[in-house]
Amino acid sequence: MAQFKPYNAYIVECVRSAGGKKNGKLSGWHSTDLCAAVVDDLVARTGIDGVHVDDVIVGCVSQVGAQAGNIGRNVVMSCKNLPESVPGTAVDRQCGSGQQAIHFAAQAVMSGTQDCVIAAGVENMSQVPIGANIVDGFKAGHGLPTGKEVLVKYGEAMKTFEQFGMDPRMFSQFGGAELLAKKYNMTKEELDKFSVLSQQRAADATKSGRFNDEIVPLQARILKGKEVEVMDEMHTKDEGIRPAVYEKTAGLKAMFKNGIVTPATSSQICDGASAVMICNEEGLKKLGLRPRAKIAAMSVVGADPVIMLEGPVPATGAALKKSGIKPEEIDVIEVNEAFAPVPLAVAKTFFGGSLEKINVNGGAMALGHPLGSTGTKLMTTLVNELEKRQGRYGLLAICEGGGTANATIIERIPQSKM
Repeated sequence: MAQFKPYNAYIVECVRSAGGKKNGKLSGWHSTDLCAAVVDDLVARTGIDGVHVDDVIVGCVSQVGAQAGNIGRNVVMSCKNLPESVPGTAVDRQCGSGQQAIHFAAQAVMSGTQDCVIAAGVENMSQVPIGANIVDGFKAGHGLPTGKEVLVKYGEAMKTFEQFGMDPRMFSQFGGAELLAKKYNMTKEELDKFSVLSQQRAADATKSGRFNDEIVPLQARILKGKEVEVMDEMHTKDEGIRPAVYEKTAGLKAMFKNGIVTPATSSQICDGASAVMICNEEGLKKLGLRPRAKIAAMSVVGADPVIMLEGPVPATGAALKKSGIKPEEIDVIEVNEAFAPVPLAVAKTFFGGSLEKINVNGGAMALGHPLGSTGTKLMTTLVNELEKRQGRYGLLAICEGGGTANATIIERIPQSKM
């Protein structure tokens, strides 16, 4: 029986597009072309021949329309720097799809079955709206030729969901955000202040050029009706950032009656793509590459699907336990701001409520949440910020639809040690 030598997984390079707001400067890009442009830049930065890439794994949530038909393979076929011999596949772990792509890539190179894998993510939410691949509610004529009422998203076993005593139609990330905030005793003032902080940090990071090294300049293409207007300008800055004043933010009404979560304390719709190259020791040696970080621990967990958004808490706990790293040893933290209560819950559980190290350059409330791309996008920002701060450990955690979550801990590799 063949014996596999265990390897480490290293992040060699990582890039992302600047976020495009709904119907903004990336709205006219076809999803495969958008992701391919970013992957091509990734390969070009490493200087390797694309023939040596063993696989491309692309996170994408709404796999329908422009994002259907195995978008991972379609991205490869749209790349200039990858030959047709490179395979590709797509993964959907909801908002953590890009992060799961990283985990699958890491697991592949750690097993030794592959040496160099690209994990990527993409979502054009302007063209393929969130939920476009789901038929909501009981609708006659959908799912069965009999015309009987069928809940397409859920089968019979989930219609009553007896183990939770809930009707699955009650599953809602918006409702989950309210439940999470209530469980951790959060106030509207606390959420509003965090929203303003996210916007301020994102604006400061953009103004100071902290994102410059990680962003791939792309020609602005705006979707106008059924036509695409190609602009002369290059898109290099996240479009979602806006001036934030606490009084104005605090004045916004909650989305639910008696709730505290508002549009300002929720993530923004966003178009974007991102990519990370991951190699093991054999890949580094064969391709002459220098790693920027090592993946120190990975976890994926299931949590309460009704609260839905609490998964990053147990996922972070699992990753810390596996690695033996203490919370105080983490230097930079990225927790996706799907809703403000999510990173706040992680902060309260592991970091004494401090936001000093969490989302230091802003988060999805300001920069956007391009669903399938968010995992590789945040990893790109995490690697770059960890290097800028000369820190050692970084943590990434993302909540996901259905109550799952991924967490990843990375360790920066000082270039002086290479």
